[in-house]
Amino acid sequence: MNPLRTAVVGAGKMGALHARVYSRLPESRLTAVVDTDAARARSLAEQYGCEALTDPKDLIGRVDAVTISAPTAAHFSLAELFLKHRIPVLIEKPLASNVEEGRRIVRLAQQTQTVVAVGHSERCNPVVQAMKRLEIEPRFIEADRVSPYPFRSADVGVVLDIMIHDIDIILSLARSPVRQVEAVGVNVIGDHEDICNARLVFENGCIANITASRLALKTERKVRAFSRQAYLSVDYFRKEGIVIKTDPNIDVIKWIREHQEAGDFDFSQVKWTELLHIEHLDITESEPLRVEQEAFLRAVLEPGKRPEVTAEEGLAALECADMILQKVREHKWNP
Repeated sequence: MNPLRTAVVGAGKMGALHARVYSRLPESRLTAVVDTDAARARSLAEQYGCEALTDPKDLIGRVDAVTISAPTAAHFSLAELFLKHRIPVLIEKPLASNVEEGRRIVRLAQQTQTVVAVGHSERCNPVVQAMKRLEIEPRFIEADRVSPYPFRSADVGVVLDIMIHDIDIILSLARSPVRQVEAVGVNVIGDHEDICNARLVFENGCIANITASRLALKTERKVRAFSRQAYLSVDYFRKEGIVIKTDPNIDVIKWIREHQEAGDFDFSQVKWTELLHIEHLDITESEPLRVEQEAFLRAVLEPGKRPEVTAEEGLAALECADMILQKVREHKWNP
């Protein structure tokens, strides 16, 4: 099978990453890089031996799949251009700059029966992939994603910039519609919120607490999940995690109860971690962006295959983010 002719629209930091991966995949032949800044497009194109363009319309008829890594405000117009010509697109997160544009992208994808993937690359993090294999049914999820100011994405706040990663992952874990949202956010540097905390209540009873900040002194990306099957604690940044499963610890509970009833044991001497059945997550090392692009190209090449994050899932994350932002705007600081 011949490789797909691919292109990247947007030659900024994320566009450069996408171009690098496309240039190395056997399923892809990087054909062009497009950017309104001709010098930037030319610099990236020279690096990977492809054509430099400034007008995305010039790609029509010359490519089989496109990644859109332009600023969020341009996502809809670019997606519309390619979908109307039935060219599959991978759109960097968030799907669009607002919910209505996101819904229009989903409708276009359905009407034209064209693959749309959304670049929630954290879903392709090896730790998240390992979490998915556990197939837990969480009842409570706590996620923290904080970092120093990234000096990018100044056109959006912390919710659409980084919290949306955890929104997407939590929606995929909870597998239930959101029933209630509470949120508070603060803008410190610019016009958009730089710190936000949100609490989501799902129709199935699951509750999620999410914190995101781009004003921290260090980078942390952690999530904890409580379920009937296990307690799970993972660190996306360090790419590690532990699982404490319920069933193997039943004997521990029985042992504790027996000694409590007999009153013959000094529990202050117990090393709690030695009693628990703790497993380290089985994490397969892989580059998230490569996993994301491979799934996208596979969905284009093979009918019935789906990208890692579909347009519908990207829209669900955007709708949830919009609810959070609405609550941030409504929050009253003074009685």
